[in-house]
Amino acid sequence: MAITTHDTQTDVQDRAILVSLVTDKIKRTGIDPELSLQELVQLAETAGVEVLDVIRQNKETPDSKWFIGKGKVEELRMAADGLGANTAIFDQELSGAQVRNLEESLDLKIIDRTQLILDIFAGRAKTREGIIQVELAQLSYLLPRLSGQGKNLSRLGGGIGTRGPGESKLETDRRHIRDRITELKRQLDEVIKTRELHRERRRKSGAVQVALVGYTNAGKSTLLKQLTDADVYIENQLFATLDPTSRVLQLPGGKEVVLTDTVGFIQNLPHDLVASFRATLEEVNEANLVLHVVDSSSPMREEQMDVVQSILQDLGAAGKPQIVLFNKTDLCQPEQLEMLPTGPGFLKISAFNQDDLTRITEIISDELAGDTLIFRIPGDRGDLSSLLYRVGEVLEQNYDGNDVLYNVRLNKEDYDKWSYKLAEFIEPQ
Repeated sequence: MAITTHDTQTDVQDRAILVSLVTDKIKRTGIDPELSLQELVQLAETAGVEVLDVIRQNKETPDSKWFIGKGKVEELRMAADGLGANTAIFDQELSGAQVRNLEESLDLKIIDRTQLILDIFAGRAKTREGIIQVELAQLSYLLPRLSGQGKNLSRLGGGIGTRGPGESKLETDRRHIRDRITELKRQLDEVIKTRELHRERRRKSGAVQVALVGYTNAGKSTLLKQLTDADVYIENQLFATLDPTSRVLQLPGGKEVVLTDTVGFIQNLPHDLVASFRATLEEVNEANLVLHVVDSSSPMREEQMDVVQSILQDLGAAGKPQIVLFNKTDLCQPEQLEMLPTGPGFLKISAFNQDDLTRITEIISDELAGDTLIFRIPGDRGDLSSLLYRVGEVLEQNYDGNDVLYNVRLNKEDYDKWSYKLAEFIEPQ
């Protein structure tokens, strides 16, 4: 039951009608149904689906049998027949019974938002860790829904909903699936231990870490590439990159930091996916500084920023020092630019403007900078000299006999981390 990934090109083109149900519960959560539906269109197109139409319904509570009302089921059937649709994609999560009932009533492939996102991730995962995480999320999602996946799993020709374990005989034996989930968790625990060893190695080396976070397609990977010449995949689509990438970024003054691009966030990110990717997402907790990249040209900019802050809160990283980079200013109208916040902690930039890239490195340097201290280092302690260059910004270097005097700008967090080695060498000022 190993996961298999496929290209988005399939033998049968998925031609879909999208369905959105706005319930009282959704209204109370503050989720923007229109933003969610717009994203569903983008998600479907990212998965290679031709979107034919959108059907909306307002209802106090979901129908236990069909999710949408009986009348809407009939409306969906007529629209599918008229447009030649072979798939219906729902913007909310469906139960196995609802999927089964809708398939029997409509003779369409039924996909919900969670399955669609998992399907996209299955096509994006390239590293061993990413592949394990996606398969674990898919199986965790499918296990309680097996009774409703009969037709989906037996359809031929590929398409969305069939990547990864969807093509395995999932319906035959729940016990085998549970065993596979247990094995995947064991493998993921090994990967997590390895990741923690890498984190510990970075801590011991004094590496300063900066994390790029933001809504999917905000331009994080483009910024990483432009700032560090990283060879990363860039495409104008949701979740173009999945696996986190770290590169060394040199700041003004010569100090180097580790810049990490994280997976993009999205409204209603599937719970199983967040759980499986938690170890990856928690890389942001190791960061000394968070760069929150925002698509300033998006009409849903504020809502997207709220989603990112909410996920950072869930990860325990909301209190990290943060700079908001309003990216894609080259795509903004003048009135859009005027509405963007200004002041400390905010920067309007385009990832393709060299002056803006320079400003980013300068503001990172300023944010990470701290007090200026003078260290008297014995000439034979090259280990301490190299440590000062790694963790601080050496402003001046002078010689006094056999000692070297370093004038270093060092932030409090880094000094606290290395005070056990450096404190005795501080010169009184």
